[in-house]
Amino acid sequence: MKQRSTQDSRTAQSRALAQSLRCYRAPNNTRSAVEVAITAAPFALLWITACVALEAGYWGALLLTVPAAAFLVRLFMIQHDCGHRSFFRHRLANDLVGRVIGVLTLTPYDFWRRTHALHHAGSGNLDRRGIGDVTTLTVREYVALSGPRRLLYRLYRHPFVMFGIGPAYLFIFRHRLPVGRSRRRLQPWLSAMATNAAIAAVAGILIWQIGLGDFLLVQLPITLIAASIGVWLFYVQHQFEDTFWARDAGWEFHVGGLHGSSHYDLPVVLRWLTANIGVHHVHHLCSQIPYYRLPQVLRDHPEVAAVGRLTLMQSLRCVNKAVWDEDRQRLVSFREMAAAR
Repeated sequence: MKQRSTQDSRTAQSRALAQSLRCYRAPNNTRSAVEVAITAAPFALLWITACVALEAGYWGALLLTVPAAAFLVRLFMIQHDCGHRSFFRHRLANDLVGRVIGVLTLTPYDFWRRTHALHHAGSGNLDRRGIGDVTTLTVREYVALSGPRRLLYRLYRHPFVMFGIGPAYLFIFRHRLPVGRSRRRLQPWLSAMATNAAIAAVAGILIWQIGLGDFLLVQLPITLIAASIGVWLFYVQHQFEDTFWARDAGWEFHVGGLHGSSHYDLPVVLRWLTANIGVHHVHHLCSQIPYYRLPQVLRDHPEVAAVGRLTLMQSLRCVNKAVWDEDRQRLVSFREMAAAR
């Protein structure tokens, strides 16, 4: 009875907060345009400078790919807000900017936007896993697996795969085809194929200008670094010990959004480079808020800052969390799971 009362209270509080956040939703078109400019221009400048630096040796050019990758991550966050139709006032502007950036991030914008919407719609729901999220098994589900399938899950959750091989596969290969629930529909294929064609055209022009070798020496590390950063951010936003998961009967959208997402409280520079995506619990509660208004939400509602808060150092402890313990209502490591059995 007490647990039910606590759940009802949490639901009421989450819904009330979501209602109060509606006033932050309106984007400022001028501010949004400036955000695009101050992100795209440094990225382009760093890319060109890295190409020029190749003449003096590769290590200097490689060093420049790191900040270039950071700005590519920020471009992806702009694309992310466009996907929520929250960055510009008009749908056409959001979709146009999102599709253009999708060529740079190797992401078919329209297909990604639909799968990401499914992720938001079922975030924290154990009965609606599998689209746009990190595959997460419960303890019971893991124990019921055969030996080979347990090994595959352990490999999937290994940091080298999750943040190394996985991101490269996702952005370079998997995004080329619209795999998932929507594969039978024409629109996802049009989105993927149009993005692929645009990527081929841009890459072809650049290769024609600087050569295939120089292009790969600059673009490949930028893509790999940015992909790993992006997957890490997404992982930490949902894969932390005190996250929220529940079966359909006990799940509620606002609770799943607020308590199933972290507040990744990063240092100021990293917060800017990641476009406040760390304020993810607020974003899931009201995804129509443009990212540059999220800090204002925290200032106006200081009590929200403590919900699901993770510092940079604390986030490192999330790496080994791998299975959801329904009995203890927390994400645990394989070692913790074995010790509890």
